[in-house]
Amino acid sequence: MTRPRHAAAALAVAILAAGCGTAASTTPAAGSPAGSPAAVPLSLATAATGPDATWAAVPMGAASGADQFWQLFLLPAGARRWSLQTPPDIATNGALILAAQAGQGVIVGERPSLSLTFSAITSTRDGGRAWATLPPAAGLADVPDALAAAPDGDLIALGGSQQVTVTGAAGGGWTPLTDEHALAAAPAARGCALAGLTAAAYTPAGSPLLAGGCGHPGTAGIFAYTGGTWHQAGPKLPDSLDGQRIRVLRLSRTGHGDVALLEAGAGPAASLLAAWTSDGGQAWTVSPDLGLGSTHALSVSAGAGGAIAVVLSGRRGETLAGPGASWHTLPALPPGRTVTLALPAAGTTNALAADGSTLTVWQLTADAREWTMTQSVKVPIQYGSSG
Repeated sequence: MTRPRHAAAALAVAILAAGCGTAASTTPAAGSPAGSPAAVPLSLATAATGPDATWAAVPMGAASGADQFWQLFLLPAGARRWSLQTPPDIATNGALILAAQAGQGVIVGERPSLSLTFSAITSTRDGGRAWATLPPAAGLADVPDALAAAPDGDLIALGGSQQVTVTGAAGGGWTPLTDEHALAAAPAARGCALAGLTAAAYTPAGSPLLAGGCGHPGTAGIFAYTGGTWHQAGPKLPDSLDGQRIRVLRLSRTGHGDVALLEAGAGPAASLLAAWTSDGGQAWTVSPDLGLGSTHALSVSAGAGGAIAVVLSGRRGETLAGPGASWHTLPALPPGRTVTLALPAAGTTNALAADGSTLTVWQLTADAREWTMTQSVKVPIQYGSSG
């Protein structure tokens, strides 16, 4: 955002201070089973690819505090250059959560911070040329999939207090759907020993999906709401993971299905695996697992066709092209305070490196051996405008 960071009066948004989405936490992340080592929460710096555009949310300005401002960037399908499209008249210190829509549309939710206890929601259908205000939600949880859109435009929100609400495409207020405790007590979740919700999504048919961590080893905690009842919808995992506790890091609707990224185990023995479904969880395709060793996942982005890109600690990165693919190790990521991977098209990988008020865009070469800088964007950050 290029003007002072005050929310529009219509949103009744108070001035925000930063909530750094890239900092590691010393407490267990949502979905971490009780007694397990503290998990590093994913950054909200992520990219989401829709039918005709890729959107990326990137923290810029200061490393933390009131002078950190999250920015929204757009790459239309077939284009080569990203453009700054941060929604006007909103405060973005508390991070942005994205839900890609049809065409060049996206729905953006603001994380609360400072005196703001709820989340403003805004949307565009035309690549940021016009924005519409939607009903504000209770404060969104600090996870990338705290906000999701159904094919018909309905929305689901996961709040920071683990409550789940929904609202219709036509607007109106948010209504309760469930919460962590109610879902944990449901018959479908009793075999999971649910230990926190980490993601909300929709099936291609428009049924709500929720995901979290399971205290019961070898169980993937993904649940679908159909016919007024919750059903266990997670994939069957390889026998080698029977003794590992599973946490769902991401769950996103992409193309004609949903993709989940799961973390099995903890510490040096932890591994990642992806799973894809096109029928709401009745059948899944599961990827090979990726051992993390001394690294951990920092951020995850979803691309076209169910592709996945993971930023790991130590300037490492991994991608999966989609169902049936194997993990591909990227060359050392470009330097930057925050690096966000984006997958705007099949065979195309961008790295958005942010440092202060400068964003540099890098593209992976055709031989996948190195990064080439393709663009530099100077964002006019107005330091001190949040105070």
